[in-house]
Amino acid sequence: MKILIEIHALQNFAPSNLNRDDTGAPKDAFFGGTRRARISSQCLKRAVRQHFKALVLDGKLDGNDIGARTKRLLETIAPLLVAQGHSEEESREMVKLALAAVKLTVKEDDKTQYLLFLGHREIQAIAQVIHEKWDAITAPEEGAEGKKSGKAKKDVAKQADPELKKALDAVFDGGTAMDIALFGRMLADMPDKNQNAACQVAHALSTHTVEREFDYYTAVDDLKPEDTAGADMIGTVEFNSACFYRYAVVDWAKLVENLQQDGTLAAKALRAFLEGFVVAEPTGKQNSFAAHNPPEFVAVSVRRDGAPRNLANAFEAPVRSRDGLTAVSAQRLVEKAQQLQAAYGGEGSTFVLNLAQVKVDGFGEGVDSLQALLDKALAAVQG
Repeated sequence: MKILIEIHALQNFAPSNLNRDDTGAPKDAFFGGTRRARISSQCLKRAVRQHFKALVLDGKLDGNDIGARTKRLLETIAPLLVAQGHSEEESREMVKLALAAVKLTVKEDDKTQYLLFLGHREIQAIAQVIHEKWDAITAPEEGAEGKKSGKAKKDVAKQADPELKKALDAVFDGGTAMDIALFGRMLADMPDKNQNAACQVAHALSTHTVEREFDYYTAVDDLKPEDTAGADMIGTVEFNSACFYRYAVVDWAKLVENLQQDGTLAAKALRAFLEGFVVAEPTGKQNSFAAHNPPEFVAVSVRRDGAPRNLANAFEAPVRSRDGLTAVSAQRLVEKAQQLQAAYGGEGSTFVLNLAQVKVDGFGEGVDSLQALLDKALAAVQG
């Protein structure tokens, strides 16, 4: 039976610019015929991944259970080889040759061609393979000059020691990194090592129509003569204030599969993700706005019918209210969920953290804290 874990959150942010476009303006989108504030799914996932790092620092997660997205693989692996007794110069060269054996090129600036999303266990395993296969790693024969980069990479890989390639190929398995398991990855030169995400994250949309606003600011030189009038710098910053509907869904079976059938680690990853989705915030211009406003309505549904339901259409007609937006939005969300349930049916359990204090009769079981919400959701998944 397919188990899906959905999370719905309503979060009303005070004036802010959490996620900017290329002009510096808050991101937005047309939905239901009107302009809405938007926070991209990439931004939300980045915030969750940063939350994972904070959990590592707090000792709640093992640092080896997460990954890193980087071009600086050479700078990361070389010190691991130096620690095993190899010289720094030789270590750097061996890393370049070993990565070339699997078609991963380190450029002249000592960075890979593109960002690689690797688990920390994978990175450590690469270093160990290089150490163990040290004598088998040799420079390729001359002759790649003048060839296109793709052809040159293939030639270098063909000349590499087969045992080295086999050992390295076995390393790229996701390293049981929970963020890779959740969000997936693409390795352009090693497509068989791609990992399909166990989690889908929607762009957050405001439940109501939003207009852009402008903050006109000035700055004064603290050391200028007192008899000098006027500002020394002026400018504008765009911002908005919005109640966002946020949604994500996790495929439990896929998460366990991506974590190499480790159900205990999958449960830890799911709990960390759900917690991060609720408490992690985008950091855009927070030093200027300090819009630290936790969600006031969070619902987690554990569905056993394989039919995810994004409830954004509850807000296709934009919410309008002079008595606040969160409670009205929450009521709309509950009503839409009940309508879809009546029309399409399905099995599952829903747990609700309801600070907006709206009526949720028939929608789910109320809880009084985030930790209780997580406990109930994990029990429903594992039960």
